[in-house]
Amino acid sequence: MELAIDTLTRVASLALSNKGALIAEITWYAGQNHTVELVPNMMTLLEQRKAHIHDVESIVVAKGPGSFNGLRVALATAKGLAFALGIHLVGISTLEVMAFPYADLGFPVCPILYAGRSEIATALFQKRKGHWERLTVEHTTTIDDLCSRIGQPTVFCGEISDEGWMQLEQRLGKKALIVKGSAVLRRAGYLAELGWQRMESGDFDDPFTLQPLYLKSPAITVKTLS
Repeated sequence: MELAIDTLTRVASLALSNKGALIAEITWYAGQNHTVELVPNMMTLLEQRKAHIHDVESIVVAKGPGSFNGLRVALATAKGLAFALGIHLVGISTLEVMAFPYADLGFPVCPILYAGRSEIATALFQKRKGHWERLTVEHTTTIDDLCSRIGQPTVFCGEISDEGWMQLEQRLGKKALIVKGSAVLRRAGYLAELGWQRMESGDFDDPFTLQPLYLKSPAITVKTLS
């Protein structure tokens, strides 16, 4: 059984799966309370399935980009469990988790997260010849710059302002296939499925070296003394 952990934005999600097939899932609005809400919700999810933490055989974690606090909580919990239980760990990009539900639509998928200061975090994914591929790596940019690089109909999903969506629609017209509302809700069940695909190929992360994917430095940093 796998445990998937995603606390990368104000909406958090957990899932239990068996070889990537969803067993149980919980998604809730965590706000900034990831630290105090993650473990209790994890225990609740396990209890619902009459399972114990020692039944978990591997951990899948969303590794960013996302909020600094959400990243810290997710990675610390996932690494701690992997160490304590002696099980495998896999880290998956948050943007890939957001894009994956639309893999079978036949178009490139462009997930977007607000990154602050008029910037967005984004990437481009598509299923081609039956294989899910990352076409561009995760990076920060602006909506204007992103629009200038879109040359074909593309599915857009994610978490940006209404003004951002309007800007995409105005710049791209029919090339912008925008997913809004509850359809864009990020679910740990998709994270579990992506994680299992990695596990099947024997591709695991080392808990010692797995790093969060920030793309940008945290808003609050400590200045070092020279």
